[in-house]
Amino acid sequence: MNKNSLIRKFNKQAARYERNTRQRSLGEWRQRLLQDVEGHVLEVAVGAGANFPFYNRSKVDVTAVDFSPEMLSRARQMASELGIQVTFQEQDIETLELPERSFDCVVSTLSLCGYKDPVKALNQINRWAKPGGRIYLLEHGMSTNRLLGYAQHLLNPAARRISGCHYNRDMIEIVDASALKVVKTERYWNGIIHLIWAQAT
Repeated sequence: MNKNSLIRKFNKQAARYERNTRQRSLGEWRQRLLQDVEGHVLEVAVGAGANFPFYNRSKVDVTAVDFSPEMLSRARQMASELGIQVTFQEQDIETLELPERSFDCVVSTLSLCGYKDPVKALNQINRWAKPGGRIYLLEHGMSTNRLLGYAQHLLNPAARRISGCHYNRDMIEIVDASALKVVKTERYWNGIIHLIWAQAT
């Protein structure tokens, strides 16, 4: 799928993402993952700002990136409502250029399913974070339940066409293949949901 088609898909989904944001979708896991995020923070694939309610606004200065203008419009509104200091950039992480070693924390949630090369995306994140900088990932991937995993394989072509998302990626394998150093992982929903704490190297 070419990049312009993918952007159009996410533009069309922006209203649903905003509803999920306002309903605090996956809120328990987002809170658990993001409770100690602070400093100069980069959030990639920010979407409609679903993580903003879980940041301590007095402790963060956020740079938020997404390639969908519709998503960014909703994220700007959310940041304004919450009083969070955010600088927005409409760009694709796979071609994004940022100063290396400049962020204390990098946050990416529900994004690795969409990249053509997720390992490359993580290696970009590694370059942008300060050495030892904290990386926070919330992702969905292949279930540890064999029956569910088989269903994910069957559904994957349709999911890719409809939402631009891969259902059957092995997220732990992807992160392990990157330059990041994994500190801790937790899995939920039959192993589909991953919380991953890592460090830049």
